[in-house]
Amino acid sequence: MGASGWEYFVPYREDLEGALQQLRQEVFASGDYYWVNGDDWLPEGERAAPPQSLEELWADELVQESGTHSILDIFRVVGPGDTPDYNTVEPVTAEEARELLGTGKLTRAHVKDFDVFPRSRWVGRCAVLHDESGTPREICFWGHSGD
Repeated sequence: MGASGWEYFVPYREDLEGALQQLRQEVFASGDYYWVNGDDWLPEGERAAPPQSLEELWADELVQESGTHSILDIFRVVGPGDTPDYNTVEPVTAEEARELLGTGKLTRAHVKDFDVFPRSRWVGRCAVLHDESGTPREICFWGHSGD
């Protein structure tokens, strides 16, 4: 199948980890993710019932191998100085934003240029987006995951 790109916008909150976990719960509840055991490639009688929790979803070996092609493939936000790893999201720093986009306060208008930020498959990125007055308004989470 290959990896899929994904992008989400959530209201700003200072706690990036909390924002990520809330987003993951919302995406799981909506069912807006790829679930290998419920896919159309399986005959009707072989499709399993949807998982009832994120823990149940990730207990499945096929899900661990193929992912969900969504933010559900990201488990935590890495902190300053941590090395991004599989299933993590790395925040864009103000220094990185200044160096690559010429400003330390990103806005929605910058999102189209986010491909300049280094990234890897199965490692997401996130950035705080500001309004015209420089006030944080949203968080954008984006990345590629799935096999």
